[in-house]
Order: sequence, then structure tokens, then C-alpha cells
Amino acid sequence: MSTPTVPTGRFSADPARDARGEWALILLSAASGAADAFAFLCLGQVFAGVMTGNLVLLGGSAAGVGEHGVALRVVTALVAYSCGVACGAWMGERLRWRLPAMLLVEVVLLTAGAVLWGLELITSGGDRLGLLAVISLAMGIQGRIRATPTNYFTGTLTSLVGRVALRSLRGEDGWVMGRLIAVVAGATATALTVRLWPGAAAWVAAAMAAAALLAEMVPGRPSRG
Repeated sequence: MSTPTVPTGRFSADPARDARGEWALILLSAASGAADAFAFLCLGQVFAGVMTGNLVLLGGSAAGVGEHGVALRVVTALVAYSCGVACGAWMGERLRWRLPAMLLVEVVLLTAGAVLWGLELITSGGDRLGLLAVISLAMGIQGRIRATPTNYFTGTLTSLVGRVALRSLRGEDGWVMGRLIAVVAGATATALTVRLWPGAAAWVAAAMAAAALLAEMVPGRPSRG
């Protein structure tokens, strides 16, 4: 008699994960939503971390539709994000940095961007391109250093809806739903800040990433990738 096999996949439960680790993932997801909302609303209607959306925008630009200059902004975000992914891979696989150290790099980049924006030092189109590159670089690092996605969610949503349809929800699916909600919450918080206090708009992503870093630095927890 054969032994039944248990389906496994990218979003299988991590036995080393605890509630604090899940909260760190939720905070990073919120940081992603906040960073993308800031980039879209303040830096020229492109995304800092959602590269699929940027590729669609690039295709529209190639066809002659969309906002003027969007192609340059999309290419800037794509290149910077790719550099961030490469840096994350290098830090994790070659330098063997621990997760908190890699997250610290992201927090520093997002904080630098927030300071520049808050001090109103971003005054030209070129300045906005540079700030977009900094934030996309941070999102690339975030996207590479965690096995669980925190800045692209199509696969996450697809897997979750599939399990709902098959009535095969798992114990950690509440946390999965939490990450999806966090993306929306982060974007909403940034959008509200843009309306009420524009100079602080970039701080939302930086604050969420810093909170995630603090969660990962809780003593007694393993640093995971």
C-alpha cells in the first residue's frame, strides 16, 4: 500500500516560523504597499516593487499610450530593482549576512529616501528618478532576501483562492490573508499621508520596514531567509 503524499509548494508552512516572524512578514508587506503607493503617487505613476505592473506600463509606452516619460521611469525602476535583487543574493549567499543585517540595508535606503523627500530636496525630474532608484533598490533587496514573498502577491493570492475553492485551507492561511491585507493597508496609509502631510509620505514605508527589522531582532528567534 502506497503512502499518501502531502502536497508541497512554495507557500508550505515553515516549521521554524513563529508569530513574531509572521508579523515581520506582514510589516514588510505593508512596507511594500507603502513604497509602491509612494512611487506611483509621487514619483511618476510607476511602481517601486511590482515589476509586472511596470512591464505592462512599458508595453503601453512602447505603443505610444500612457504618461509622457513613463518609459524612462519604468526602466529606472527595473534596473534599480534588479540591482537590489543582485545585492540581496550577494549578501545572503556569498557574504552570508544574517537577515537583520540585510533588512538594515533596506531600512537605511528607505530612510534616506524619506529624509530627502521630507526636506524637499527632490525638486526636479532627475531628482525623482534618483529617488525612485533608491526605493526600487530597497524593494529588490526585500524581494530577494525572504523565501516568502512580501512585495509580489499574484502567486500568493492565486494559491490562497485555489485552496479556498478546494476547501483545503491550512493553518497559516490566516497569516497569508494578513499579508494581502497589509499591502492594501500600507498603500492606504501612504495615500492618506500624501493628502494630509505630503512631506511625510515616504516615511510610511521606512517605518514599516524598521518595525519588521525590530521584529526580526527579537532575542531568541532564529534569523531566517
